[in-house]
Amino acid sequence: MDIFNAIILGIIQGLTEFLPVSSSGHLEITKVLIGENNVAKKSMLMTVVLHFATALSTIIVFRRDVANIFKGLFQLKSRESFNFSLKIILSMIPAAVIGFLFENEIESLFSGKLILVGIMLSITGLLLLLSDKSKETTKKVGIKESIIIGFSQAIAIIPGISRSGATISTSVLLGVDKEKSARFSFLMVVPLIFGKMIKDTLSGEITLDNSDFSSLLFGFIAALITGLFACKWMISLVKNSNLKYFAFYCFIVSFIVIISSFL
Repeated sequence: MDIFNAIILGIIQGLTEFLPVSSSGHLEITKVLIGENNVAKKSMLMTVVLHFATALSTIIVFRRDVANIFKGLFQLKSRESFNFSLKIILSMIPAAVIGFLFENEIESLFSGKLILVGIMLSITGLLLLLSDKSKETTKKVGIKESIIIGFSQAIAIIPGISRSGATISTSVLLGVDKEKSARFSFLMVVPLIFGKMIKDTLSGEITLDNSDFSSLLFGFIAALITGLFACKWMISLVKNSNLKYFAFYCFIVSFIVIISSFL
């Protein structure tokens, strides 16, 4: 993969990881458009690196929340911090279990199946429309909500289902405050990304040739910078109920992708 294509993928990943339009779906579309879909293993390596970059941008934006999560895990004095840490852990379980049990099946979805991506984008758009019409509340994420949101995150493994869109929409539809929903959505994915990277590294799945390093580096930087911007922007969008515009975008892209696949 050349540097220019890596930067394009990095920018798309940085924007779409936080904006509710499915980063995995857009990466699959982009790989087909730029002709990178024929190198599945190398493509998967780039995907992992780009997700790591956006996880790092989340940590930077929510550094205080991340610090409180660690404090809650190791210092039981703060009940509020401990409860929040517990809810983050519970939300991880469904995606972690499904990712472990169906790893090969999940990887097979990332092979240019654009009709699947198009259908899932339509579902994402529908979720966004429903959540955008919800009323304002002050409710926090509870234990029950964290588990249900966790299942939404597990379903969002499918390319075309926006992880942030699915988890935020589920949280809002459960009556949770919109800003709190966005905050929880972004924080709950960070441990999973790092866990996936550690697993792949220990299993030997991630290998790096000298020819790959420049592309991975530039892709990482592009995803990190755009991720910082998109993360802050998305919080404002959710708070001000502007998700319907992304719903329309998902419907349009879905239509184009499905029609193009048949043609």
